[in-house]
Amino acid sequence: MKTYKQLTYAQRCQIYALKKIGMSQNKIAKQLNVNQSTLSREFARNTGKRGYRINQAQQATIKRRIDARKAIKMTSILIALINIKLDDKWSPEQISGWLKKERGISISYETIYQHIYSDKRNGGQLFQHLRRKGKAYPSAQ
Repeated sequence: MKTYKQLTYAQRCQIYALKKIGMSQNKIAKQLNVNQSTLSREFARNTGKRGYRINQAQQATIKRRIDARKAIKMTSILIALINIKLDDKWSPEQISGWLKKERGISISYETIYQHIYSDKRNGGQLFQHLRRKGKAYPSAQ
């Protein structure tokens, strides 16, 4: 399975230069070792009134990447609800299941654990509400 790779700034510079001298999309794609559809999409997304411009293409790409990030599910209300359930000695697995069944909120127990350990790193006490304290390791001597 092929992995998706975005065009780099250097590749965009090459695309600009090769397009400027009149090279076809197919030949540019072969030169850069990318699929022709990648170039077609690049031109469709990033060609303005003044043609294809490197810096504008790069800035538009960065903006699209930022806009495409996942929405933050851990709202302050949800965090408060999770903290209440942790105080009641619920496990993250139980909380995750309860949120899905009762509230229709799909959040993994791993996300809840990440919240707990993030709280611990910041000096919080949520980790003390976990039923299991983790495996005890012998101290190094």
